[in-house]
Amino acid sequence: MKANHLIRFPMIHQFMMIFLSVFIPTSCQPGSSPNGQILETNKKNATHMINPGQNEDSLWWNKEARKMVNQQIVSRGIKDKRVISVLRNTPRHLFVPKSLIKAAYSDGPLLIGEGQTISQPYIVAIMTELLELKGDEKVLEIGTGSGYQAAILSQLVDTCYSIEILRTLADSASARLKRLGFNNVVVKCDDGYKGWIEHAPFDCIIITAAPEEIPQKLVEQLKMNGRMVVPVGKYYQDLLLITKTETGYTKEIIIPVRFVPMVKPA
Repeated sequence: MKANHLIRFPMIHQFMMIFLSVFIPTSCQPGSSPNGQILETNKKNATHMINPGQNEDSLWWNKEARKMVNQQIVSRGIKDKRVISVLRNTPRHLFVPKSLIKAAYSDGPLLIGEGQTISQPYIVAIMTELLELKGDEKVLEIGTGSGYQAAILSQLVDTCYSIEILRTLADSASARLKRLGFNNVVVKCDDGYKGWIEHAPFDCIIITAAPEEIPQKLVEQLKMNGRMVVPVGKYYQDLLLITKTETGYTKEIIIPVRFVPMVKPA
């Protein structure tokens, strides 16, 4: 495919230290909310979580989420009101281990087990905003992790298909998302490089690990004018926005980043 190149380095991003989640794929082996909360949304396929009452715990996480959005998201230039609202109203602490609940809204990634992490809130925000979601999209996510990014997407799209290469994470994330009412997310354990041809083409694709080159098979699974957000590179990486065109795709460089490699199963 032929690629056209654009470069975009917003001033606010050039001087930021960006902490990225670690995603180290390995081969896939065959094989009610803790706070009693229900999320509210106008999504037809997902029931969301916002506290029905004002107990001490719900007051805590709502306060922390608002502070996270104001200090880490809005202050760094995120403008999409739907993305901001969803980040403010999604209980991030339900996607981290119990021992890290108090750090769930901090400005950085957190370990979730299997050597993996939940991404820094700002990285989730900018990657989601770049997709320019309207609400009726079919989206593919590569790298489910604990399910937090999928939960964010769930509230912004029609359907989210998510691939996780680690069986334990795929199973736990799928169960968590169902328990919390994110019923328009479908998770499977597989090799993300292959995509999900049965459900292609996709309006958008979001990838949470860095291939050395743009994955052509995933570009092929985009709809015409579809958008893909992906970190690309070996030692020096850039977050790219790929847009599929009739003659190939355009490539826009957003910000320099550092992700661990996206690898294939052994």
